[in-house]
Amino acid sequence: MTTPVTEPAEVPAPASDALMRVTGLTKHFPVTRGIIIRRRVGLVRSVDDVSFDVARGETLGIVGESGCGKTTTARMLTRLIEPTAGQIIFDGRDITHLRAGAMRPLRREVQMIFQDPYSSLNPRHTVGAIVGAPWRLQKVKTEKGIKASVQELLELVGLNPEHYNRYPHEFSGGQRQRIGIARTLALRPKLIVADEPVSALDVSIQAQVVNLLADLQTELGLTYVIIAHDLSVIRHVANRVAVMYLGNLVELASRTDIYRQPRHPYTVALMSAVPRPEPAKRTADGGRERRERVRLVGDVPSPLSPPPACRFHTRCWKAQEVCRIDPPPLRELAPGHHVACHFPENTPAA
Repeated sequence: MTTPVTEPAEVPAPASDALMRVTGLTKHFPVTRGIIIRRRVGLVRSVDDVSFDVARGETLGIVGESGCGKTTTARMLTRLIEPTAGQIIFDGRDITHLRAGAMRPLRREVQMIFQDPYSSLNPRHTVGAIVGAPWRLQKVKTEKGIKASVQELLELVGLNPEHYNRYPHEFSGGQRQRIGIARTLALRPKLIVADEPVSALDVSIQAQVVNLLADLQTELGLTYVIIAHDLSVIRHVANRVAVMYLGNLVELASRTDIYRQPRHPYTVALMSAVPRPEPAKRTADGGRERRERVRLVGDVPSPLSPPPACRFHTRCWKAQEVCRIDPPPLRELAPGHHVACHFPENTPAA
């Protein structure tokens, strides 16, 4: 039986109370050839000029196709990889190019939940060693000792405190993810970046983990940035949604606006692909109204040589000559609703 998912309350777009502010974030990976003398022959434009804010206490969801730059963005936010350009301001401090030593104290405040609960836990360490590692690495002393504190965290995420001496292979995928969440919570971070936290789990327990994250946010006052490709999950956990395509941010709005009135053609196509329990609704005359499915033509272009101007124009049914020449800026078409498109959908005619 599937656990029902609780939906978060709407949070207005962040203004001055932004915990994290990202401006022009860019990451290019060089492509090299040669064995003895290596030379650069190109760049993979994984993330290009992405800007957004994250308010305290909110959940920002980032969605898009595989290869659109979601995970790269997440790893730059946590400074696991170095940005090529742009700026990351966390709690009033510029952390864009901090060295490892200067970044170490901030690891207490910015933590990450990884996608795969099987590879993110060391199979040679016990649960107690894994969850207690942040305290040891940061040299933080706990009031009750590490063992008692670990057991409290295990209980907080829905595990048995007696599992302290067990190894990861003795747990299911959902339980392993809970262990990873407990490790993330050890230092009481302000911001948690979750990279596909439920995509590797069985559908029957995804809702349990989603509800756990929501409960922890309410209890501990956490702020989330959740990366996902499952739009149904994002609909239940996010307050605002950012849509990425081929390294660009194409739409940013509240959850309600994104799902009720998507304005970028790519977002419209994504939403049309979300499965519904009743795909054909009944009309007033008793007939059935079928939902129109938007089918995109062609494959996603290579990030090695992305299309000029609007990167979506090669697959967009509304593309015109201006889309091939002039890159559309991310404009606010409605309060809190930003779209990067010359010809947006669901827009009242002037």
